[in-house]
Amino acid sequence: MLYIGIDLGTSAVKLLLMDSEGKIVHVVSREYPLYFPQPGWSEQKPEDWYEQTMEGIRELIQDVDKSQVAGISFGGQMHGLVILDGEDQVIRPAILWNDGRTTEETDYLNNAIGKEKLSQYTANIAFAGFTAPKILWVKKNEPENFARIAKIMLPKDYIAYKLTGVHCTDVSDASGMLLFDVKNREWSREMCEICGISTSQLARCYESYEKVGTVLPEIARELGISDKVVVAAGAGDNAAAAVGTGTVGDNMCNISLGTSGTIFISSKNFGVDKFNALHSFAHADGSYHLMGCMLSAASCNKWWMDEIVGTKDYAGEQASIEKLGENHVYFLPYLMGERSPHNNPNARATFIGMTMDTDRADMTQAVLEGVAFALRDSLEVAKSLGIDLKRTKICGGGAKSPLWKKIIANVLNLKVDVIESEEGPAMGGAMLAAVACGEYGSVEEIAAKVVRIIDTLEPDPGLVEKYEARYAQFKEIYPACRPLFEIIK
Repeated sequence: MLYIGIDLGTSAVKLLLMDSEGKIVHVVSREYPLYFPQPGWSEQKPEDWYEQTMEGIRELIQDVDKSQVAGISFGGQMHGLVILDGEDQVIRPAILWNDGRTTEETDYLNNAIGKEKLSQYTANIAFAGFTAPKILWVKKNEPENFARIAKIMLPKDYIAYKLTGVHCTDVSDASGMLLFDVKNREWSREMCEICGISTSQLARCYESYEKVGTVLPEIARELGISDKVVVAAGAGDNAAAAVGTGTVGDNMCNISLGTSGTIFISSKNFGVDKFNALHSFAHADGSYHLMGCMLSAASCNKWWMDEIVGTKDYAGEQASIEKLGENHVYFLPYLMGERSPHNNPNARATFIGMTMDTDRADMTQAVLEGVAFALRDSLEVAKSLGIDLKRTKICGGGAKSPLWKKIIANVLNLKVDVIESEEGPAMGGAMLAAVACGEYGSVEEIAAKVVRIIDTLEPDPGLVEKYEARYAQFKEIYPACRPLFEIIK
């Protein structure tokens, strides 16, 4: 049988077709616009997601036996606010995960309601990108739209609804809304009351590998597939990527270098760090995970290369970088503000340490190292909880760079396992679909079967020591700059 994984990303939707053995049959990608109505705002049209997803599915399965398509599931950009009216029509463009407009609402939740209560209700505190602050923003700034809300959804769940007619979400994605009681895997009535909504306006919550329905007959006819094709709930992009890289079970780690960057640590047990610097979420395998999320990761390198250097030859620009651990230039990678562990939407990207002998390669190296140092910030929080990691998987567009992987292995002092397929959330979505269809008994079972490690980058003790000194300097830069970020908004 064949399984479709849909990765609804920020710049494009990636669709993957996988067979029962975990072999990738075909991959397609289709882009859609991203809108910035005001500085720091970030929106997309859910209708664009659906249109490009449907076109992508058609292209994905055009050369295969469509009767073999058995299941569909998702990985999706998290936290985005999609609101529907009573006729299930989109009320306004979706406010995305990297949107920074909710500073006031975030401050209200963290300070007026209180971080302790938020953590008690949801296992997390408020971050500007989370869904609950966005709801409060709409309530205050667009009361006419707030009054029309019949359903509140997350990005990938809008696609699931369009395919099945079912309003659904999953535990991992719901965890990032600040409306979900992560420990008990259910909606928080207290948080709904704080936001002025009811649980009836939220979708039914499933485990990621559970069937939510089958494709609607009209969708089946349009795509040329059976109306018995199962649609599974899927997962937030990071949890789906973790499934796709086999980061399931206890004390496993995955680093994702996508538009955003994450360090994802799976755990059989529920846990929260005392400062809520890491997110505590439900995992797609039925357990839990801790996650540090930085808002700009591979997007930092894309910005530097495309907009500043003016080249698409990323590998060529990295080819002359040799003196790792010796760069005197530092880069704070906060192009869209920062989430973990600083929780500061006003943080900004900064180069520091340039001298007259600084060249382009130094600046490029600083961008790559800055992202690695920021990931190290979250790793340090995990270490403070007694978590002792020795290795990590890696995925995302940035993971295609051998140099970047080497930098990460030595900055974090972890063995970095490279897997055969770096398709991340799309692969995870297809795997979740296979579990929902009964092809495999559990997420851990399919991960053990289909995820294959093909290379491991070992940290070099000498380079680790050099980076230890560099990181000690890096972590002093943000506290020194923080007062300035409040002035140069």
